[in-house]
Amino acid sequence: MTRRMGIDVGKLYATAWRLAPKVPEPVLRGAFTAIADTSWALRKGGVDQLERNLERVAPGLDRRDLRRLSRAGMRSYMRYFREAFTLSGATPEQIQARMRVANREAVQPYFDEGRSVLLALGHLGNWDLAGAWGTRNLAPVLTVAERLEPPSLFEEFVSFRESLGMKILAFGDDGVFRSLVRGTQEGGRLVPLLADRDLSSQGVEVDMFGERVRVAAGPAALSVMTGAPLLGTSLTYERLEGERRRAAGTPWGIVATFGPPIETDPALTRRERIAQGTQQWVDFVASEIRRKPEDWHMLQKLFVADLDADRYARTVAKEKATAAEGGTR
Repeated sequence: MTRRMGIDVGKLYATAWRLAPKVPEPVLRGAFTAIADTSWALRKGGVDQLERNLERVAPGLDRRDLRRLSRAGMRSYMRYFREAFTLSGATPEQIQARMRVANREAVQPYFDEGRSVLLALGHLGNWDLAGAWGTRNLAPVLTVAERLEPPSLFEEFVSFRESLGMKILAFGDDGVFRSLVRGTQEGGRLVPLLADRDLSSQGVEVDMFGERVRVAAGPAALSVMTGAPLLGTSLTYERLEGERRRAAGTPWGIVATFGPPIETDPALTRRERIAQGTQQWVDFVASEIRRKPEDWHMLQKLFVADLDADRYARTVAKEKATAAEGGTR
């Protein structure tokens, strides 16, 4: 098992999931805020890359304001982990109080018809809380999780999410896309996919904040193949007050905002429809990120300008070869 500095990361997370729900919320909140501020001050954990990404979102910020925004971003990111470690101990009533939905009417008619709905998400807010709420209030959740190292850490995350009622497929396993197709076609499923970062080297290059980025092709490809509706979706934090705050047991809640259903031109090739649909959901998610940039937990390289030039050139060459063979039509 992989260990870092002599620490078994999988066991560390397992311990956190077991003990965190027993710690008073104000104490835990203070501890994770301190972790965020320390990481930010020492520029650890991807802070430099976070700031490079945020510069694209808000290009007019001076250095001081950018640093202030990245600090808020790290606090939001650590808030996600604090909530993840305690979510298994939350009551259904608390989960209900922590969620608010904007534009639910965009998705509810599909569920009323027994159809599945695909959501393209960015790394915004708390997707685990949204998944726990969604499987109770909209439809059973089927999604994909990135494999983490060590394997025991990935297994802990899968167990945690399955305990909340979600069905989890492992990214990179054989037949994952086929399983998503089957699950979507069965109907009555909510299929949220974190897609603002390409993990497969087979993604789609689109425009975002005036630059080129590579994002996952999966949501649009799944929609084109199955005919299931696809919507861009954001998850952002909001402060809670009064009775809702008391019911939630925390000062923070999540707003889930559904964008308009994605529409692509059926006269286009499959490859072209995937690109068209992807650009549409990216446009919506980007507009939401611009509204609440501190909740975008993107500490990795995303923009083409930041990627390794040689590796990127090989990826593009491979894509062109595949397209020439007719494998993407």
